[in-house]
Amino acid sequence: MTDKTLTSPTAPFSHNTPQTVGECIQYGAQQFEQAELFFGHGTDNAEDESFWLTFYALGLPFEADTSVLEQEITEAEWHQVNALFVRRVTERIPAAYITGEAWFCGYPFTVNQHVLVPRSPIAELILQQYQPWLSSSADQPLRILDMCTGCGCIGIATALHMPEALVDVSDISTEALLVAQDNIQRHKLQDRVTAIQSDVFSGLPNSTYDLIVTNPPYVDKADIDSMPAEYQAEPAIALGSGDDGLDITRRLLKEAASYLNGNGVMIVEVGNSWENVEEAFPNVPFMWLGFESGGHGVFVITKQELTDYQAEFV
Repeated sequence: MTDKTLTSPTAPFSHNTPQTVGECIQYGAQQFEQAELFFGHGTDNAEDESFWLTFYALGLPFEADTSVLEQEITEAEWHQVNALFVRRVTERIPAAYITGEAWFCGYPFTVNQHVLVPRSPIAELILQQYQPWLSSSADQPLRILDMCTGCGCIGIATALHMPEALVDVSDISTEALLVAQDNIQRHKLQDRVTAIQSDVFSGLPNSTYDLIVTNPPYVDKADIDSMPAEYQAEPAIALGSGDDGLDITRRLLKEAASYLNGNGVMIVEVGNSWENVEEAFPNVPFMWLGFESGGHGVFVITKQELTDYQAEFV
């Protein structure tokens, strides 16, 4: 185990000090349940959240054998673990902001409070290399744009799973792009992934893509007002998009055709705002995708459809 030095508020809990890794996890889960924390940023329950923070604090590999749960810990190690538990309860922020790391598509990504915590169902499409909507050419590499990239996870994971692709990742936030650039370097993709500051399409170079994939801000005002504290901790600019959540999506639909190649497609995640999309554009035949691993509100639309229904979007 490592001997990290972590700081946090003084622990407010009364307890018998856990003696093993497993007891740490059980203790944390109990505290999280009592505090009625909300989960949804990489875990969906108190025990998994406690496991994540415990293993991070102790420097244990997440793939360790279950026998590690019986491993005894020192008093100093317990204080390291409990410091993270206390932060999670008192600050009500996603665990990924405490550890500075989140996983997406099987890869670790640096995160902070300038970016959303990765959790998009688009990960399933990446693992499938966006088939059957994307076809490669022997003559030239695929050109892919990850718009509203945040920490860069969608674009970077795409590049890692598709070594023949050249990927641009764009975001309006300079702070988010700094995180994305860190992750590009972390995964040694400087030769194939480029970070670009852009307000939707306005800052992009004069180029076209085979695929535009985006998880833009899409939360409507009603959902913004009712979100748990853990979601309120994420950057507002990456969440809300007008009263119906579609301000950015409207711009994407209106402008994307000019940035797609002839057979190009755009994949857009709009989450719970999918009903608002259907209501706003009742004549457009959006293709809504299903996901074996869970998730909803992702549609595919072709360049041809964007062109054919341009009057609807304008």
